[in-house]
Amino acid sequence: MAKTAQQPVLVIMGVSGSGKSTVAGVLAGKLGWDLAEGDDLHPAANVAKMQAGQALSDEDRWPWLGIISDWIREHVEAGTPAIITCSALKKKYRDVLRGEGVVFVFLQGSKDKISDRLASRHGHFMPPSLLESQFDALEEPTEDENHISLCVSASPAEEADEVIDRLGLRPAGAGTESTVS
Repeated sequence: MAKTAQQPVLVIMGVSGSGKSTVAGVLAGKLGWDLAEGDDLHPAANVAKMQAGQALSDEDRWPWLGIISDWIREHVEAGTPAIITCSALKKKYRDVLRGEGVVFVFLQGSKDKISDRLASRHGHFMPPSLLESQFDALEEPTEDENHISLCVSASPAEEADEVIDRLGLRPAGAGTESTVS
């Protein structure tokens, strides 16, 4: 990875239940970076559709991805490192989000492991019944996308530490050199 003077904006991605929010929260706490929960940026109609057990269409996702993209660009342009969660399941969705200074962190796990996690999760609008549609839609990041992949087998703190180590990240306000491309 090439060195840059600016720390990145991380997009923590993966299917529902992969641990995006938890890992992102741990990372933000360790680094002191801005954090946004992508699910909180969904239009009300999207949330209602998912609560009703209906998978979102591409047409449903475009406005949401635009909001996330704007948030990312604001941070990149301001030179402010940040973290946002977003399923970003398809390459065409990540194409809307990617750019200079953006790194995708793909949390991957088996359908069985993720299903077990979802079964124990309460209070989230995304029902476990939609997990199959998420795996069906998932297009894993390719070599032309600036990303790292993590297997969701460790604790969230260990996964966050792995992200920090692999990307050479540092807390906000520390030094100016990074190994992130």
